[in-house]
Amino acid sequence: MLNLTPRFTGTRIDELPAALQAFATQSLTLARLYAGRGIMQLDELETRLSGLLPAENLHGVTEAVRLLDAAIDDNKRILIVGDFDCDGATSTALMMRALTKMGAQVDFLVPDRFKYGYGLTPEIVELGIKTYQPDLIVTVDNGISSHEGVARAQADGITVIITDHHLTTKATPPAEAVVNPNQLDCSFESKALVGVGVAFYVLGRLAKLRREAGKPAVQVSQYLDLVALGTIADVGVLDKNNRILVHHGLNAIRQGRCCIGILALLEQAGRDPKQLHAQDFGFVLGPRINAAGRMDNMRIGIECLLTDDWGSAQRLAHELERLNRNRRQVEGEMRAQADQIIKSLEEDSAADNTFDADLEDSDDIIIAAKVPQKLAAAKRSLVLYQDDWHQGVIGIVAGRLKESHYRPSIVFAPADTERTGDNDTIKGSARSIAGVHIRDAIEQVAERNPELITHFGGHAMAAGLTIKRRNFEGFVAAFDKVMEELDQEIFAEQKFTDGELQASDFSLWFADELAEASIWGHGFAAPIFDGIFEVLSFKILKDKHLKLSLRYPGVQYPIDAIYFNFDAAAWDYRAEKVHILFELDVNEWNGKRSLQLMVKDLALVN
Repeated sequence: MLNLTPRFTGTRIDELPAALQAFATQSLTLARLYAGRGIMQLDELETRLSGLLPAENLHGVTEAVRLLDAAIDDNKRILIVGDFDCDGATSTALMMRALTKMGAQVDFLVPDRFKYGYGLTPEIVELGIKTYQPDLIVTVDNGISSHEGVARAQADGITVIITDHHLTTKATPPAEAVVNPNQLDCSFESKALVGVGVAFYVLGRLAKLRREAGKPAVQVSQYLDLVALGTIADVGVLDKNNRILVHHGLNAIRQGRCCIGILALLEQAGRDPKQLHAQDFGFVLGPRINAAGRMDNMRIGIECLLTDDWGSAQRLAHELERLNRNRRQVEGEMRAQADQIIKSLEEDSAADNTFDADLEDSDDIIIAAKVPQKLAAAKRSLVLYQDDWHQGVIGIVAGRLKESHYRPSIVFAPADTERTGDNDTIKGSARSIAGVHIRDAIEQVAERNPELITHFGGHAMAAGLTIKRRNFEGFVAAFDKVMEELDQEIFAEQKFTDGELQASDFSLWFADELAEASIWGHGFAAPIFDGIFEVLSFKILKDKHLKLSLRYPGVQYPIDAIYFNFDAAAWDYRAEKVHILFELDVNEWNGKRSLQLMVKDLALVN
């Protein structure tokens, strides 16, 4: 049997929160889902825009709006400085579209990650001055740690407005205005806004001010397609506020009320906008936009979101598709190399229990790894570096390693593959597991070892950092020490379930109902169920996918199930019953729709 943790243990209506009991008469399963996600009142499921938190509590928003309003009126040159991921791209596109409609003279600049790195650096400010001669710089999805960049801009008399969402425990830069729900003195109730969400709030407040003053304004809610895309792609926590934003953005795209670049990207992916789901922002649209920043320059992605010409949108979407295919190839090669490194470490560890997991193979490769739990309880992280790895893909590879080994993972690559000496810079991308706040862990390393880390920043689940190549092994040792101080239980993966389905829930109607019941994702987990099924038949497809036909008590027809990337060697062809953890899905093939279970874990039942 599988070892699962129930999100909600009650099985009767009277065990639900009082506000959900009447709702449960329509669907006990849905009521249990909501209870398992902490919903205590039905208004927490509100999707109307009027349910959004007011902007007044965003510290700095009033001053930011005053400065922007004056800049538009005085025809000052505004420069948006974005970030090279999907959140940064959507934030930049949102600012460009809305400010232009309000009459602003506005341009944008996105740092090339391979030349300038992240944030409002002095170098980016100088490039902006040389190219656009701005009077006002507005950062989106970056800037909260950019003290030097702010100083460089102000030295030339440039006003700086920072809009960001990244975490900080230090004083904010002395910009003329700073809007970030995560800055130390901000009382905004939701800390989950991503960069495009912060930009949306600033622009909404600005539009309201200008509308009331009889000046050119815009309905900023018409751009919620961009807000939804950036929020999901940046793995923003789906609290009530973010769910409302994504709900309306998703509906806009389904109805074709969105920037045509999104429609062109969906065309490239072979997806029908009318059938779009929130998860598609992260798995279909996000990777294609991100490919520009990972493999080339994010300007391509932003231009795709800005164009109003269908031919240009198709051309740019095609280029993003090409870059994404290239990204997949590079990622696959790096992932294979990382897997081989870890396999070698496992073999060495098995042969020598004193192996310390640090390895220097040659002059052109340094590798360190903290290997999976099956090797030793003390090995609590994976940290890898190789001289020929591509820095645009390290975040994805770190995420894959985190998922497959359930360990915080950090993957490094050279800042410049032509410069890999000990004094040269390498950049790391970190991904974490529940219970390990990766940005804070890196900060602990920096506080204890000030000489090791040049720059860092990020969130609880993802972060980035820059170090010298010579400090790699020192960083690994220091990071491992921080991990050793955490409770061992954190590193044991906890698999959750929403329990068993009722027989009547195994239907296309309920699968559709479930998909539309809420915006599911990070912080508001997609429904996942478990149950014991009778095995009617099975097939192994392409040597790695398990296709099952199952029977469930009270269901009068066979139920299809598929387990992708299943270890075929673990299957017993004599199996009569299985305990599975699954998501309810609809399979569409040749115009026909059928119920299908997407298996996430499986155990044979004796």
